[in-house]
Amino acid sequence: MIKRTNYYKELAADYSRPGLVADEVKQKLIQQGEKFVQMKEATIPQISIDYPLEQIEQENKEWWPTHCEALRQGRGDILTGEYRHDLVYFCQDGPFYGLEEQKEREQHWWALIAQPHVSMCWPIVQFWGEFVHFEWKCEDDETNETIAKGMVCWVRRGHRGGCYFKSEQLTFYRDVFAAPELLKLITV
Repeated sequence: MIKRTNYYKELAADYSRPGLVADEVKQKLIQQGEKFVQMKEATIPQISIDYPLEQIEQENKEWWPTHCEALRQGRGDILTGEYRHDLVYFCQDGPFYGLEEQKEREQHWWALIAQPHVSMCWPIVQFWGEFVHFEWKCEDDETNETIAKGMVCWVRRGHRGGCYFKSEQLTFYRDVFAAPELLKLITV
């Protein structure tokens, strides 16, 4: 039998299930996420001896829990800041190029998965150089109803480069567009 993998054993926090991250860790991760967004350079850095894939992969592992916490807290400002200005985003509603084409649509997605009394989890996350592959699911805390789920691949050039390519399969079961009161909860 194949041994099960704990995808979070070397990361700062475990987002595979709800309730595993302490409040003080959540705040620290938000602060780190804000810092990582500021580290993004105007020109994507080249992979080189001075910025090798091993360092990029380690930076992506540092970044991952900050991304999860930003989503749980509806921090659209951090989430948008993680992208490069020339982002290419493939999904069933796309393709999207740049930061403006998907902006309105993605705010609805964030509002639905970060709404009160809903738990967002990422049971699987894998890293390889600048690639970050993950699966996510979102459930209603009261009814245990699946609200949405998806599988994503980010190509992220570490803290200095940010995400320049994102491919996602996502499925929303209960709602497709967020109610206006949920959209107001997203920080932009």
